[in-house]
Amino acid sequence: MNATNMKLLPKFLVHLGVISLFAIVALIYFYPVLQNKEIEQSDIAQYTGMAKEQNDFRAAENAEPYWTNAAFGGMPTYQLGAQFPHNYIKKLDRVIRFLPRPADYLFLYFIGFYLLLCSLKLDYKIAVLGALAYGFSTYFIIILGVGHNAKAHALGYMPVILAGIVWAFDKKYWLGFSVTALGMALEVVANHVQMTYYFMLLVLILGLVYGFNAIKEKRLPHFLKTVGILMGAVLLGIATNATVLLATKEYAAWSTRGTSPLTIQADGSPKETWEGLDKDYITYYSYGPLESLNLLVPRLTGGSFKESLGAGSATYDYLVAQGVPNRSALDFSNSLPLYWGPQPPTSGPAYLGAVMLALFFMGFLLYKGRIKWVLVAAAAFALMLSWGKFFMPLTNLMVDYFPLYNKFRAVSSIQVIVALCVPALAALGLASFLASNKEIQIKTIKRTAVFFGGLLSVLFLSSYILDYVGSSDAQIASMYGDAFVDALKEDRAMVLRSDSLRSFALIVGLLFVLWWGLKKSWNQTKTLVLIGLLICIDLLGVAKRYVNADNFVPAKQVNQPFSANAIDKEILKDSSVFRVYDMTEGLNGARTSYFHQSLGGYHAAKPAPIEALFEHHLYKGNLEILHMLNVKYVVQPDEKGEPTLAINTKANGNAWFVKELIGVPNHNEWIQSLATLNSKQQASLLTKDFKVLSKNRFEWDSVQAPTLALTNYLPNKLVYKASNSKAGFAVFSEVYYAHGWQATIDGVASPIIPVNYTLRGIEVPAGDHEIIFKFKPAVVAFGSKIALASSILLFLVLGLSLGRYFKNLSKAAIPSNE
Repeated sequence: MNATNMKLLPKFLVHLGVISLFAIVALIYFYPVLQNKEIEQSDIAQYTGMAKEQNDFRAAENAEPYWTNAAFGGMPTYQLGAQFPHNYIKKLDRVIRFLPRPADYLFLYFIGFYLLLCSLKLDYKIAVLGALAYGFSTYFIIILGVGHNAKAHALGYMPVILAGIVWAFDKKYWLGFSVTALGMALEVVANHVQMTYYFMLLVLILGLVYGFNAIKEKRLPHFLKTVGILMGAVLLGIATNATVLLATKEYAAWSTRGTSPLTIQADGSPKETWEGLDKDYITYYSYGPLESLNLLVPRLTGGSFKESLGAGSATYDYLVAQGVPNRSALDFSNSLPLYWGPQPPTSGPAYLGAVMLALFFMGFLLYKGRIKWVLVAAAAFALMLSWGKFFMPLTNLMVDYFPLYNKFRAVSSIQVIVALCVPALAALGLASFLASNKEIQIKTIKRTAVFFGGLLSVLFLSSYILDYVGSSDAQIASMYGDAFVDALKEDRAMVLRSDSLRSFALIVGLLFVLWWGLKKSWNQTKTLVLIGLLICIDLLGVAKRYVNADNFVPAKQVNQPFSANAIDKEILKDSSVFRVYDMTEGLNGARTSYFHQSLGGYHAAKPAPIEALFEHHLYKGNLEILHMLNVKYVVQPDEKGEPTLAINTKANGNAWFVKELIGVPNHNEWIQSLATLNSKQQASLLTKDFKVLSKNRFEWDSVQAPTLALTNYLPNKLVYKASNSKAGFAVFSEVYYAHGWQATIDGVASPIIPVNYTLRGIEVPAGDHEIIFKFKPAVVAFGSKIALASSILLFLVLGLSLGRYFKNLSKAAIPSNE
C-alpha cells in the first residue's frame, strides 16, 4: 500500500466504524430480532393476507402472476410486492438493508442522515449524533411498530437525495449527480409516493432559496447548471424504476385514487366530481396547531390511545375504588385512552426531542449558511400543512392548485419533513456553537434558556386551565361512566405536567453541559459524548413507550398471522373456485384473503368499480351483486355478533351464458341498471361497446342448455370449456381490467367486453370451444426495458464517479512541494 493510500485509510476506517456502530445500535434497540422474533405489525399482517395467493404462486411456479383474485374480486399485484424484471436497484436496496426487520429500517435512517450531515461538512462525531436523533425520532419508531414499512423505507433514503443535491450545489458535480441519482432510485424502490412527494416540496423550497441567493450574488449560471445536472440525476433514478412507476400509474387510474366516471351518489343525488381525493378524506388526519407542540412535550395531548401509567394513575385509583381487582385495574391502566387531541385515535406523538429542538433554535441563531433558510422554511411550511382542516386557507390552496397534492390523504404525515429539518439544523447549530467565541456561546445559552423556559412555563401553567376533552370521550363515558372520564382527564393533566418538566430538565441539562464545558474548557469530544447521552435519554425514553420488546412475537406468528377458524375450515373443504364475502370485514380487512378468494381486502387504493358496487348496491342489500361475483359463502354476524356461515345457493358460478344484452349510455345509468338486472339471463354494457358485437339477443337450445365451465385455474390464467349449439354471449365472474388481460377462443384472440359494471364478457360462436384468459401486462414488458437500460447507465456513472472521487482524494493527500 503506497503512502497516499495510507493517508486515505483512516478516513475510510472512520466511516466504516460509524456504519458498524449504527448496525450495532439498531440491533441493540430491536434486540428481539436476535432471538428469532419479529415485530408484530398490524399493517404487515394485512399485507400478508393480501399477498398470500401471489406468494404461493411465486413459490410454486417460480414466476410472477401480476394478478391476484384473493382480494376485491381481483386486482393487479403491482402494489402488493410484485417482483419486476431487471429491478437491480431493488436488489441493491436489499443488500443495504441486510439487518433483520425492523432493525434494517432503523439502520437505514442512521446511514441516510449521516450521509446528509457529511455533505454539510460536519465533523463525523456531530454527524453521528444527528443521525441517532433522526433515527430515534418518535414518529419514525412508531411507524415501525404499526407496519408502515414503505413509509419508513422512504424516510431512510430522503436524506441521501438531499446529500446529493447539497454536493451538486457545492460544485462537486459528479458526486452530486451520482448520489442524487442513486438516492432517487432507492427512494422510488421504497414505493411510498406520498413521502417522496412531500420531500420534493422541501426540494422545491431549496430551489427557491438557492435560486434567490444565486440571483442576489450573480451566480445564476452555476445555479442553472446545477439544476440541470440534478434534473438529469432525478430522471435517471426514476427511470431505473420505470416498471413499477408505469404499472402503478396504470393501476391508480382504475383505483379509488383515479377520476371516477360516476357523477351520482349512491342515493342518486349529484356527486361533486374532481380529480383526486375528497377534501374531508384528505384532511381526516389533521394535526391541531396546539397539538404540534408535542414536538417538544410528547404527551401534551395525551400521547396515544394506549398509554401505560400503571398503579400511579388516577384511573387506577378510581377503578380500585369501584371494586375492580388490582390486577385488572393495573392491566387497564397500562392501556389508557389518554389521547385527547383533534385527530382520530393515534399510536403516539411526533416527538422530536427537547434537546434537538433546543439545538435547532441555536442553529437558527448561529448558523449562517443558506441551507438554514431552506430547513427553517420547509419545517414551518410542513408544520402548517399538517394542520389540514384547521388551516383551510393553505390547505385549500394546495388541494385546489398544487399539482398532485389532492392525491394523498393523512396530511398530518407531512410532519416527516419537520422531522428531517430539525435534526439537520440542530447538528449545524451544535457545530456552530462549538466553533463560536465564548461571548457568543454564553449569549446563545441565555437566549435558549429564556425562550424554552418561557414556552415550557406557559405550557405547564396552561395545564391547570385546559379542559382535556377528547373526541372519543362521549363513547368512553357511555361504556364506563362520566366518573371514569374524569379520572382520565386527571391523568391527561398529569402526563402533560410531567412531560413538560421532563423537557425542561433535559434542556437545562443540555445548557448546563454546554456552560460547564466552557467553564472547564472541555475538549469537544467530552462535550459531544455528554450531549449524545442526553439525546439518547431523551428520545429513547419516549420511543420505548410505544415500541419495545413487548411488540415482538415468534417469527412464525408474523409469517402466519391468521389461523383458520371453524368457518374457514368448513369453507376450505370446498375445492371449487368461488368467492367469500365476510360482512364483518367488508372492504377493510385481508384476513379472508389469506384463506380464500375474498370480495374484500385491505389497500389504500381500492379498485374503484368494486367500491362502487359496495356503495350503490351491496350496502343496500342487493344480493344480485353477490350472485354475479360468484360469492358462494357469506360470513355474517348472528344476533350475538358471532360470525356464522351462510351458503349462497344462487351464486352464478364461474361463468355463464346470457340471453340479453342491455345497453346503457353512461356509467351513471350502468351502475343503476344493476338494481333491476337479472344477472343469470341479462348483462348490461355501455352502448359504445355494441360495435364489436353481432347482436344483443341470444337464443338457447331448447333441448341442450349451453354450458360453460372453468377447467383450470391460476391467478393469471383461466381456462374454460364452452359448449353451445348456438352463438352466445358469455359472462365471467372475473373483474374487468382493461390493461393486460388477453382472451382467446381456440387460440384466436377475442375482444373482452366490460359488462355489469365490473365483469368480463365475450361473444362465443356456436360449438364446443376452449376459452383462455391470460394476464400479460404490456406495461411490465415495456417498463423492464427502460429499467435495464437505465440501471446499466446508473451503475456506469457510479463507477466513474467513484473513480474520480478517489482520484481527487489521492491528489489532496499528496503533499505540495512548495
